[in-house]
Amino acid sequence: MADTIYDVDVNEARRDMAALFRWTARERLHEGIANHFSMAVTSDGQQFLMNPYGIHFSKIKAKDLLLLDATTTPDSADGIVDITAWGIHGAMHRNNPAARVILHLHSPYATAFTCLKDPHLPPIDQTTARYFNRLAYDSGFDGMGIGDEGERLSHLLGNQRTLVMGNHGVLTAGQTPAIAWDLMYHMEVGCRNYMLALATGQPLAVMDDGVAEKTAQQWEGYEEMAPYHLAAIRRILDEEEPDYAELAAA
Repeated sequence: MADTIYDVDVNEARRDMAALFRWTARERLHEGIANHFSMAVTSDGQQFLMNPYGIHFSKIKAKDLLLLDATTTPDSADGIVDITAWGIHGAMHRNNPAARVILHLHSPYATAFTCLKDPHLPPIDQTTARYFNRLAYDSGFDGMGIGDEGERLSHLLGNQRTLVMGNHGVLTAGQTPAIAWDLMYHMEVGCRNYMLALATGQPLAVMDDGVAEKTAQQWEGYEEMAPYHLAAIRRILDEEEPDYAELAAA
């Protein structure tokens, strides 16, 4: 693989991503050794880090992440690569070079939400309002990301950063690990709030469009705080699980 790494500190990228795997496990948003996160580390977006198959989220270390090329099908020399992960993340990075960090989860509430006949998230509180008119939708689930499924999914994100994958899960894309994680975390919280509100059987108090849009814009202005969210996670892990940050020997 080419050595050209643009303005990304790859070691810190590995540590940020490893921290997200560990924290996802703590939040119980993962699915065993399934689900995948990836981060582009070259200026063209084609070379990216991704977790290998077979390591539990709670045990991933910075050194474990594979460096893959979206234009080249991985072989055994690249480590153990989940075929569904390659299908989705390879296509996403290949076709969306501006989407630097891609997180895909089958988190409990968001996945339950994607199983609704009408998986559109209404602005019922300030968290759900973050996604007002800011979600891309996939209603054409056609299997587990093998074959053409990843290619199909890669063309659905458009100019949005969160993809609701019907009958499947959720994907977020951000310029940094911090933003992609903040979007994913709050999407799960928003879906949880919505599903719990639905469970009451009571009518929902949906915001009017003007208030929802105002709130969404306020969230966008607040995204400068996302790095603080990730930094807080890393401080806890530095104290309690410092091995997450281990790098391969030089």
